[in-house]
Amino acid sequence: MYRIISVLITISLFSSCKKETTPELIAKQHRVTWKPYDELEDLKATLDLEQSRMHLKLVNSKVLDKNKIWKSLESELDYFSEEDYNTLKPLILEKDISSLQTSIKQGELTYEKLVLFYLYRIRKYESDNKLSLNSIIALNPLVVKQAREFDKNDKSNIDIHSVYGIPILLKDNINAKGMPTTAGAIVLQNNNAENAFITNRLLEKKALLLGKTNLSEWAYFFCSGCPVEYSAVGGQTMNPYGRMVFESGGSSSGSGAVVAANFCVAAIGTETSGSILSPSSQNSVVGLKPTIGVFSRSGIVPISSTLDTPGPMTKSVIDNAILYNAFLGKDTSDSASVQVKTVSLSEITNTNLVGKKFGVLKAYLKDSLYAGAVKNIKNSGAEIFELEPKNTDLPGFLTILNIDMKHDLPQYIANYASDSIAIKTIEDIITFNQQDSLIRMPYGQALLEGIMSDSTTTKELKTIKENLKSVSRNYFDTHLDKHNLDAILSINNYHAGYAAVAKYPAVTVPMGYTDKGEPKSLTFIAKSFSENKLLALAFAYERISKERRAPLKYN
Repeated sequence: MYRIISVLITISLFSSCKKETTPELIAKQHRVTWKPYDELEDLKATLDLEQSRMHLKLVNSKVLDKNKIWKSLESELDYFSEEDYNTLKPLILEKDISSLQTSIKQGELTYEKLVLFYLYRIRKYESDNKLSLNSIIALNPLVVKQAREFDKNDKSNIDIHSVYGIPILLKDNINAKGMPTTAGAIVLQNNNAENAFITNRLLEKKALLLGKTNLSEWAYFFCSGCPVEYSAVGGQTMNPYGRMVFESGGSSSGSGAVVAANFCVAAIGTETSGSILSPSSQNSVVGLKPTIGVFSRSGIVPISSTLDTPGPMTKSVIDNAILYNAFLGKDTSDSASVQVKTVSLSEITNTNLVGKKFGVLKAYLKDSLYAGAVKNIKNSGAEIFELEPKNTDLPGFLTILNIDMKHDLPQYIANYASDSIAIKTIEDIITFNQQDSLIRMPYGQALLEGIMSDSTTTKELKTIKENLKSVSRNYFDTHLDKHNLDAILSINNYHAGYAAVAKYPAVTVPMGYTDKGEPKSLTFIAKSFSENKLLALAFAYERISKERRAPLKYN
């Protein structure tokens, strides 16, 4: 009997060991290495593109070795194989937050495997010079260990509509401790700062910070007529739907590309005017530009305290709403910050379009995708009002950016940047870049130089801001009020400037692809603090259209 029991115990122990697969039982994987290449042929090809901003001078950063992006995580990836990656694909690729959380609760997936999948995928594509997107600037060296800790917790009570354990990438103008915040600029390459307010909000909700995304340098308030997606630190961000053919949109170009290419569950962007709406549209993802003050801007490299805001970029509207709720919180250090209620996920998912009233731009109905989206909405029971708004200029818009950045950037450096950052003013940055112009400013720095030549007074600036807010609100309100509209429908970031100075929210949702395969989106705009309604309308449209599809080469 003793011998039988001993044998049974041995078998039991052997079985237990098999369940807990250890690195010693798995072959160590070959480490993937990125190698620089001769970019000349790729650069020549861009000269044939119609969009002059896509006539590139360089592809990859001259100061960032991509291998350093994932170097600190190589040991974590040593025992994660291509077979592991392919096994996890059906559970992760294109899945929304609730689906991922459900798989984890059911034991089909873990937070560690979810993170390893994305890290492996990022390295797999970003190390390939035929497929790289230059979308990542930094990865969190602790993210796998953090995910492993989350896996030790009881998952039975996890809210499937939460960011708990969800890997999120931040635009690299948002402070995150443990990773530099560069705004794409070499002068900030060692800016190891404390967390931004919204970074802390995500961490309080137990989200996982996967890393930082590339962006237009200084959020595209740097060079004039240059590629929208370029930064000296990250190089040229590329669009997964048309690599070096279509623009990725800016300035949150990397955030749009990483969500589209499934390098993360979701990303965070920032917008002054179009910087969430444009890359979201160009990359066929959902992007929300909220009312100014809904989300804190503390610890974010600024252009304009008047117009700046962070916002979520996701593959679905419901994920966007989940991130929206995670960000919320009044920040006493941000004068624009307000306390608002969370959006109701049940209200959003139970909304339909019957009886809803939308204003559509008559001139845009010549666009077949826009016309098709409007028809789809009308067939779902909505009322459509064709609008012909008067052409309205926004005089002084550039002045707001000039004077705000002249004041706000030094404030960020003084209050939120690392002590190691020597520059203090816009003039300091200009001088620094001139010392090595080919590397630090290959497309010039005309917009920064324009800031220094703008002599607008504080009194004049106040008048400009008040006038633009009045003009832009009148542009929308004339129609919103006359027809009692729920929202005005636009395309991509076509009305981003008006929404910016009106301080109105906007959400953009994929509405299809051109004959060449370039994504286009339908953008919903409404009055301040109407995010709940906008997300509900966007969800209802998404449900009847379902136009987003993953880029073919990144499936």
